[in-house]
Amino acid sequence: MSHDPQKSSLPSSAADAPAAPGRRGVLRGSLAASAALALPGGALVAAAAPAQALSGRPRAGWGVQAGDVTSSSGLVWVRSDRPARMIVETSSTESFRRARSWHGPLLGPGTDFTGTVPLHGLPAGEQVHYRVTLADPEDPRRTGDPVYGTFRTAPTKRRQDVRFTWSGDIAGQGWGINPDIGGYTVYDEMRRLDPDFFLCSGDNIYADGVIEPSVTLPDGRVWRNITTKEKSKVAETLAEYRGNFRYNLLDSNVRRFNAAVPSITQWDDHEVRNNWYPGQILDDERYTEKNIDVLAARSTQAFREYYPISTLHARGTDRRVHRVVNHGPLLDVFVLDMRTYRNANSPGRQNDDTNGILGAEQLQWLKRELSRSRAMWKVIAADMPIGLVVPDGTANIEAIAQGDPGAPLGRELQIADLLRYIKHQRITGTLWLTADVHHTSAQHYLPERAAFKDFEPFWEFVSGPIAAGQFPASALDNTFGPDRVFVKAPEGENLSPMETPPLFGEVEIDGGSGELTVRLREEGGTVLFSKVLQPGKVGQ
Repeated sequence: MSHDPQKSSLPSSAADAPAAPGRRGVLRGSLAASAALALPGGALVAAAAPAQALSGRPRAGWGVQAGDVTSSSGLVWVRSDRPARMIVETSSTESFRRARSWHGPLLGPGTDFTGTVPLHGLPAGEQVHYRVTLADPEDPRRTGDPVYGTFRTAPTKRRQDVRFTWSGDIAGQGWGINPDIGGYTVYDEMRRLDPDFFLCSGDNIYADGVIEPSVTLPDGRVWRNITTKEKSKVAETLAEYRGNFRYNLLDSNVRRFNAAVPSITQWDDHEVRNNWYPGQILDDERYTEKNIDVLAARSTQAFREYYPISTLHARGTDRRVHRVVNHGPLLDVFVLDMRTYRNANSPGRQNDDTNGILGAEQLQWLKRELSRSRAMWKVIAADMPIGLVVPDGTANIEAIAQGDPGAPLGRELQIADLLRYIKHQRITGTLWLTADVHHTSAQHYLPERAAFKDFEPFWEFVSGPIAAGQFPASALDNTFGPDRVFVKAPEGENLSPMETPPLFGEVEIDGGSGELTVRLREEGGTVLFSKVLQPGKVGQ
């Protein structure tokens, strides 16, 4: 995202959630006492003593998360307030009769006391209840209060419906957790829709965005933020990146959501720094570390510590974000990484661009996995749009489209190659979802309108931000013939969530007909736009 100007309640005690989870059970527990934060008035709360000086039992006050859930597997995440052994139990019932136990890792400072346990052999298409217990490594009988979560595994039978939500851009442009409006209440709205999972399209944090205690809006109202030490400057150290990833977990809405809805998480630029690319040397006085590759490596470690991502457990792929998450016969989700392998941002007018925005190796991976997929629908989760022009300064391009409506140039060449491959391999059911541009829209790409014509028509839907500033609509580039059939964007720049509601999308696949419905939503229950797509149909 090229915009770079320089939400609910405060966490309470373990009693801030009901005693037992329902079908979409809410989180038990709250934030650990070790959280150092600044109240909206600016007064700092002292951090807890170092872990070795803590007394009592281990606490999992940051909640639980599940991620990358398939028909038979998933991952469960937790963070402790001190060294502890992670133990997970799963059951088909809330009473945890006949529970299955999973002994997880020893959580310590090397992973900021976070850990993830991969679960295998789960029943397909069923609700799985889990609880995480932390045990003292010196005395396993000393355990903390368990924290609870639940998720649905993907179906293996086509007749079961699938529903998920997606969005991106969290705590951006200075709009953080505002206790006056209940914090990130949009997460509670998404939870009530009972999705099978949430696809976060990137910019989970704004590591380069400072969260001030208060911001005065143009109409005189005051936006108040919960702030932390790590959010009071740009992130450079590993500790500062970890603090940025912890920040959103201060919100009780987020913790309840995480305990009830599994995630598929990708990243984009603001996990590190606005509009970054590999090899970049920063010209930014806010940073003492100028080498972006050093910063990216630190953020990558923190990102993988704080989200349950399946590639973390794949041999030889320690830093991979791109992956396929299989969600039964109706859906495969292809999670792209348009950040790690890209070339340098430029005007994007070159006639030869092998590396592009995906890198040659990731492009070949994507082609191969698309060819292998037998799912009816193939969602391509992109962290940037195709035909929307996203500038980087006045001369360079941050995304794919560079504003020249003619034949593909620059990064467009790689996308043209991919679209051509999809057509000639007769791969059907592709659908592109993204966020990044801080408004919501629907684009239909049609070769008859395009300068490049060797592709089948497809749809791209944009949503977000979920908790950041909103911005005007991006310009369109006609290389691939987009028709923007819907857009909702403000005329002014960086409108706060108090001025315009947060945005997210919903996808629902009917198990009987195979129809896929996309709904672009805003907080408050309004469906802004809806489109029904038919399976296997070209040119819809």
